[in-house]
Amino acid sequence: MQTRIPGPSGASLKRRVMSDRIGQPMQFDWSHTPPIASAGEKRSYAMTTRRNFIGGISAVGAASLVGGNAALAQDNDGGLTPAPLAGELSPQQALDLLREGNASFLRGEQTRVLTSAQRRLELARGQSPFAAYVTCSDSRVPPELLFGRGLGELFIIRNAGNTVDTVALGSIEYAVAVLKTPLVVVMGHESCGAVKAATQVVTDNATFPGSIGPMVEPIIPAVLAARNEPGDLLDNSVRANVRRVVGQLRNHSDPLLLEPQRDGRLWVVGAYYDLDQGAVDFFDLPEGAE
Repeated sequence: MQTRIPGPSGASLKRRVMSDRIGQPMQFDWSHTPPIASAGEKRSYAMTTRRNFIGGISAVGAASLVGGNAALAQDNDGGLTPAPLAGELSPQQALDLLREGNASFLRGEQTRVLTSAQRRLELARGQSPFAAYVTCSDSRVPPELLFGRGLGELFIIRNAGNTVDTVALGSIEYAVAVLKTPLVVVMGHESCGAVKAATQVVTDNATFPGSIGPMVEPIIPAVLAARNEPGDLLDNSVRANVRRVVGQLRNHSDPLLLEPQRDGRLWVVGAYYDLDQGAVDFFDLPEGAE
């Protein structure tokens, strides 16, 4: 949600953005603001602080959980039931649901999921996803299909290379702080194009047009960490990139993510999807996870 404020006159607008390490801001100067609303009228939009954002919508989040309680099996869903509410699941139980769903996918079972009109009406009153999923935009990596989940069960953040910038981080924090999601999964995959581009930057000093180069920059440290490991550089870099993002989320300075992890209410785990086999390998699990 954004708040409209008068644009600066003559002064540059400074905006905090995420650096390569989450939580370490850099400063960029905007010498002008784009016209908005009508020609000749300039306004800027200032994002509310993360804390004000969470505080302002916490009541909405509570209503979402209450609304989600109505999600029971309906006749037109063939007796299916959604996953329990996020607040009713432990991180281990949420992880087990994903593993069970992927096992069904591997067996080639036609998973029946909740998509009925009744389910849509229930979700219009509120959502309670049991996992937040950070994964690649690649069309071959659809989380709902890989885990046999229906409407309202996964909170998905996707971008090329499954990195976490300000927008992705805010989305994760919303899922955890407001929707009470107990599990965050960061999943890379075989033959990731974004990670491959980052390996080409490291090995061949490659350059890419448009915004592709800046997009893969956060992945380069993972490639550098993996380049001396035995085996395939691309595959090792995909896993190193996942581990790096998982580490960032586990050690992020904001209590929105730190406190539930300390209390055992939240896990952040890594995963790797094998395109050929269809299997998801969960790794870099927190202490105590099975």
